[in-house]
Amino acid sequence: MELQKRPDRRTHSMSRKPIAKIFITALCSPAFALAQTPVNPPQTTAAAPAPAVIGPVKIAWINLEQAILGCDEGKKEFGEVQKFAQKKTEEIQALQKEIQTLRNQLEVQGPKLSDDAREDLEDQISDKETMLQRTQQDAQKDLDNRKQRAGNQIGKKMIPIIDKLSREKGLSAVAFLNQQFYAWVDPSLVITEEVVKAYNAVYNAAHPAAAPAAGSVPPPPKKP
Repeated sequence: MELQKRPDRRTHSMSRKPIAKIFITALCSPAFALAQTPVNPPQTTAAAPAPAVIGPVKIAWINLEQAILGCDEGKKEFGEVQKFAQKKTEEIQALQKEIQTLRNQLEVQGPKLSDDAREDLEDQISDKETMLQRTQQDAQKDLDNRKQRAGNQIGKKMIPIIDKLSREKGLSAVAFLNQQFYAWVDPSLVITEEVVKAYNAVYNAAHPAAAPAAGSVPPPPKKP
């Protein structure tokens, strides 16, 4: 994959590591060694050292959200989040159905009911509506927390993967791909899929799925 090269004038937004290397190189240069020699300066004036030259900048982009959701661990974790969301959706729909049933009952039987009976039915509807509102709020809050925990858990482990891959490819920086800021980016400069493959290679190897032995037969059920 060919990486985009940009002029040196944009390197001020890059990492400070290249600058640190230049500074260390300067400390080891003859100009600094002369400062430690005995006081007998040479008769000729030493030529000024040539300015350090910073190489071309190589930048790649990554869609971090896509990488988190696309890795095997992300699919598993967010699959569980989706199951939770589906369960809460069914609970909310059941409450909505109960409320609608009570409303229909009030509409049909209301004129025939006593004041106390009608008031009791109205109170039931009000209580159910309050329960529905709280259930929706709690479910949304819990869902957001589950998403955030799963995303943070995977994202923290993915950063070292990005760092290692970037060093291997000789990148100067990796930017987060965001459609709000970039209308188009050369696909050859996007390393999202490479990061996903590298992440899976590391963590799938660390936690392999247990596979049954070839030709194995499950044990018979125990007798009561």
